[in-house]
Amino acid sequence: MTWDDTYLGAIGPFAVAEPWWSQVEPVVAHLGEVLGVPVFVLRLLTAEGGEGGRDGHVTYHVAALERPAAGLLTPRPVDLAALAGPQELRVPWARIEGLREALTWASDTLRAAGRPLTGPAEQYRTWNLSALFRLPTGQGSVWLKTTPGFAADEASVIAAFARVDPALVPPVIGAGPGRVLLDHLPGQDCWDAPARIITSAVPRLVAAQATLATLANHPLDLPAGLPDRRAPVLAAQIRALLDGPVSGDLTTGEVTAARGLLSRFGLLDECGLPDTIVHGDFHPGNWRSDGGPPAVMDWADAHLGNPVLDGLRIRDFLPEAKRSIAARAWVEAWTFRRPGCDPARALAVAEPLAHLAYAVRYQEFLDGIEPSERIYHLGDPAACIRAALKWR
Repeated sequence: MTWDDTYLGAIGPFAVAEPWWSQVEPVVAHLGEVLGVPVFVLRLLTAEGGEGGRDGHVTYHVAALERPAAGLLTPRPVDLAALAGPQELRVPWARIEGLREALTWASDTLRAAGRPLTGPAEQYRTWNLSALFRLPTGQGSVWLKTTPGFAADEASVIAAFARVDPALVPPVIGAGPGRVLLDHLPGQDCWDAPARIITSAVPRLVAAQATLATLANHPLDLPAGLPDRRAPVLAAQIRALLDGPVSGDLTTGEVTAARGLLSRFGLLDECGLPDTIVHGDFHPGNWRSDGGPPAVMDWADAHLGNPVLDGLRIRDFLPEAKRSIAARAWVEAWTFRRPGCDPARALAVAEPLAHLAYAVRYQEFLDGIEPSERIYHLGDPAACIRAALKWR
């Protein structure tokens, strides 16, 4: 734990009910209660045991906003330069000065919007891909989300979809580079979505994507900086990945077999789906509903490309019994919106290509985050490629 530039010591270990490393709300609550001062988790330092970003014993760098009383922390040797010194890839919210700047910006933006804060910010999540803070106002909670440079500009992507279907996306109160203020959406996340929610969410996204597809050939009309993952670009990115970063994690035979899968891009083109804005992580945990049609959140992986990636994502994240519901809804929606296309064949053809696309994305994460946080994604690119090879 640090306070300004002073190293104070360590505290713990202690158990929390939340298993995910990035879900730091209970950590902050426990430390605030024990130390009697407000704190923020800055970043993950180490993880022992656990896997997939959950469980085990983790150590965080935590910043106290006020100096705790003496005797509450245990002296423990630490390399202060490594703990809090400069690091090229450290995200702004993993530094106390960057975190304070983002919260000050949020407070000023809300005040200008007529929704001044009524209490302190509450830290909900932090990791290399984003930080999320709940901000209380007199008109309800607002969420501050910060994202790294390799994330899509969520505010501009949300604005594009809002022009087509405003209820499909969360309302944006303010935005800046790498940050967005979102109004709270009532209800709950839709992890175990019932059939009626699935058959509501999927056609609405498809309808919006079909409309936005008319802009795909006019890049100036698309959100600024939207990553291009259309077939030729994505195929080149996959080749570069196989030739470089993951070549040492795969056998020569696996690399050769993965290259052979790239011929499927031609088959996918034959299915007739248009390039459009793809969500990139369209699973039900990124939907929120109060019982009615859900809104879709977390557009950080949005890009220009083939929408089949979204059809596969929702299908593969659902329990086995509900996958056919999602696939059928997606196929029927695209058949209606794009007469003559073959979305059912696209799902079959693109299965391994989707795994290869996520391998590229995971490598982007690894290339863009500091060493201590890479444990979240280590091995993911090679694992995705091996998942793709099951379809050769």
